[in-house]
Amino acid sequence: MWKSHPKALPYLFLSEMWERFGYYLMIGIFTLYLKDVEAGFAMTESEASDLYGTFIALVFLTPFIGGLVADRYFGYRKSIIIGGLMMGVGYLMMGIHSLPMLYLAMTLVIIGNGFFKPNISTLLGNFYNDEQYKDKKDEGYNIFYMGINVGAFICNFFGAAFKILFGWKAAFAVAGVGMFIGVIVFLLGTKHYGDKTEKKGVQPGDMPFWKIVMFILVPSVVFGVIGWLIKGVASDVNTDSAIFGSDSTDAFIFACIPVVLFYSSLYFRAKEDEKRPIGALLAIFSVVILFWAVFKLNGSALNNWGDKYTDRQLTGTSQKIASKLVLTDTLIYKKDSVALYDKAFRIQKEDGKVIKTYDHPLYFRNVAKDKLPKENEEVFTWSSNLSQSINPFWVIVLTPLVVAFFTYLRSRKKEPSTPTKIAFGLFISALSVLVMVLAVKAGNNGSEKVSVLWLFANYGVITIGELLLSPMGLSVVSKLSPRNITSLMMGGWFLATSIGNKLSGVLASMWDSYDNKADFFWVNFGLLMFATLLMFTLLKKLNKVMKEKGIN
Repeated sequence: MWKSHPKALPYLFLSEMWERFGYYLMIGIFTLYLKDVEAGFAMTESEASDLYGTFIALVFLTPFIGGLVADRYFGYRKSIIIGGLMMGVGYLMMGIHSLPMLYLAMTLVIIGNGFFKPNISTLLGNFYNDEQYKDKKDEGYNIFYMGINVGAFICNFFGAAFKILFGWKAAFAVAGVGMFIGVIVFLLGTKHYGDKTEKKGVQPGDMPFWKIVMFILVPSVVFGVIGWLIKGVASDVNTDSAIFGSDSTDAFIFACIPVVLFYSSLYFRAKEDEKRPIGALLAIFSVVILFWAVFKLNGSALNNWGDKYTDRQLTGTSQKIASKLVLTDTLIYKKDSVALYDKAFRIQKEDGKVIKTYDHPLYFRNVAKDKLPKENEEVFTWSSNLSQSINPFWVIVLTPLVVAFFTYLRSRKKEPSTPTKIAFGLFISALSVLVMVLAVKAGNNGSEKVSVLWLFANYGVITIGELLLSPMGLSVVSKLSPRNITSLMMGGWFLATSIGNKLSGVLASMWDSYDNKADFFWVNFGLLMFATLLMFTLLKKLNKVMKEKGIN
């Protein structure tokens, strides 16, 4: 697999694998930690989802500036190292039980990812710009993407074990160690990078950095503050009268306005031969926002589904093996002082404090009556964050098949264009949401727990869509971007991801407002079908631009 690719690929593959190990370990436990009544912050589903959405949105917003700084000043090697170290320190700090420290840790991760994420992707693309590797670019990004998911798969097992043995602090610390290993692996591959890591410098026609700060970043901060302070119309649902449901959402949306305008200006200021490629990229960026809005529910709404609506009980051999691997939580079926939740699993608070009641552990609320254990009986359940490994499991299994399929089509000169792959990726992703509609019906709208196979089926389908979209998105940015702004345009891809991530948080925060959970998933289906139709409408023009550039 490696022989026909650049020698740097294994190092970039492993660096990204360990970086994603840390990131997805942290994401897998983040909302669970926030909602933990005893050792976390006892947040409601809406509060945790809003903070989660804001966090992952900002994580993917900073690549805009990180890519720009790498292009012009730091170069890719220095930017990747700085970013990796900042993220590692941020993960270590997350386990400190203090909201101010949590926010500081999140800030380090947000800024660090801005330096790391776009630049390692761009560095990979630099190698495939060489003539001997050009026809291998899509395959190279698929291999790279599989590396991401190897890390995302194994990390949750470590997160579960260390959380069970030592608590949340230890689990976050493991994420930090993983990030530091990623930086070390990246440094070990230095001799294979050559001049590919060097900065491109300021090119003729580029906007000076001080102008970007004054006309984009400063206005973005100002707009964000305005968004935070401005108020809409108060209602029963939106008691603090935020325009888009919460102050953080308002601030984020307002802050994005100057950045979006900047990317739009790139098209109007571009040379004539660069206008169409930039326009094509901006169109793709706009469409994939809705994909990320639904896909990123894995760390919020679907994490909640795995925690409260999925049968996680283990018995027999599977229980013995999981317990030896320290992957099980032990529950005792007896009444005790526990947090009060209503029938829809909404935590109940009074004056900001959790109301307590005398009842069995929450897990047993929707266990079928004929499956309830005897009083004082021990029950073993697999740790709920392990559901976060299902998606990367499918990526690892399906990536070789997808690569082989398109290699076969390429050999017969029938391989679809990258935009075509993205369009079908959106359609297949929409179909995955229907699986969750059926899961809701199977569980009688949450009144009974359902099999984890529903999550396996949902993730299996959306993973096919993901593989046709996410690595292809990175590839098309590398193919179409003018060379002097490649990292900047890669930042644009992550800007679209960022906006989608925030929208995902908004969607997840609405979970509690749907009495029938199937309606929640129908909304997601509608969003993805709208994106699919829009992409197919644009397909003819996008393929024409690709053909003009002599690429596929």
